[in-house]
Formats: sequence, C-alpha cells, structure tokens
Amino acid sequence: LETKELWDKFHELGTEMIITKSGRRMFPTIRVSFSGVDPEAKYIVLMDIVPVDNKRYRYAYHRSSWLVAGKADPPLPARLYVHPDSPFTGEQLLKQMVSFEKVKLTNNELDQHGHIILNSMHKYQPRVHIIKKKDHTASLLNLKSEEFRTFIFPETVFTAVTAYQNQLVSTI
Repeated sequence: LETKELWDKFHELGTEMIITKSGRRMFPTIRVSFSGVDPEAKYIVLMDIVPVDNKRYRYAYHRSSWLVAGKADPPLPARLYVHPDSPFTGEQLLKQMVSFEKVKLTNNELDQHGHIILNSMHKYQPRVHIIKKKDHTASLLNLKSEEFRTFIFPETVFTAVTAYQNQLVSTI
C-alpha cells in the first residue's frame, strides 16, 4: 500500500468516504505496488469493496465516535473494478505503482456507469486482486482456473457517508 502514512492518519480518526448519486472518487486513493511477479507474464489488477460486518452505524457527535445503530441494509450488487490499464506486464508492475484514482463510489442502486455501489453509514474494506493471466483465457469468467492473490490493507477500512460526520476527517 502506497501513501500508507496518509491512510494511517485517516484510520486513526475513522476514515469516511463520501458517496453520491453521481459517484465520487475515493480520498485517499488506493495506490499499490507489487513485487515478486513474473516480468514476462500478464496480470489483471482489480479492486472490490466488501462490507466489514452486518451492521449499520451512526455518528455520535457528543462522543466523537461511531456507534452501531442496528442491522445492515440488504447488500447491494457487488462490483469488481478492473483497472483500466489492465492487463499489465509483470515488468510494468515491478516498475510502477498502480493507482485506483478513477474508482467512483455511489449510493445509486441503478448506477449504469460501473461505479461501486455502497450503502451509506456502513463500514467497508477495499480489496486489491492481482490475477496472472493465462494466454489461452480470454475472459475472467472462471477465477478458479486463474492464479490470483488478494491483498487487504486493514488501514483502508472506511465508513461510507453522504457528508463527513467527524469534523476532524476533513482537516487532514
């Protein structure tokens, strides 16, 4: 995880990500670099965002903290965000950072733009996946037959909100 120091600052306060009907970019942005890849191979890099638990939260201003407010809303359709520069060569991945700055988060259940759909006031964990592409496979339909790894960075957990709840988050 690149820019880990920034993520750590947000994580200490309880990271919040704004979601809007039209879609909003994540801040901080998920940026990763890889090692141990085969320079000759091709890789697809993607991201998804999954619920941390089955709870809904509310922000208690007088305590400056998030509290459980009940059971989670029904989960929304899971979406994978395939990095637009995929497939990468292993050589590219060894030399450059992969940034997910174009990912947009929305609360619009009918989104047609490929944005990641989330419920407001729920906690989420972004995950980065890297898949070693086999020459004979044309699509990602069967992940089981592909070599892949998933990376989870606990400091990137966030609460989806339509407006910042903790004033300190907007001062970083």
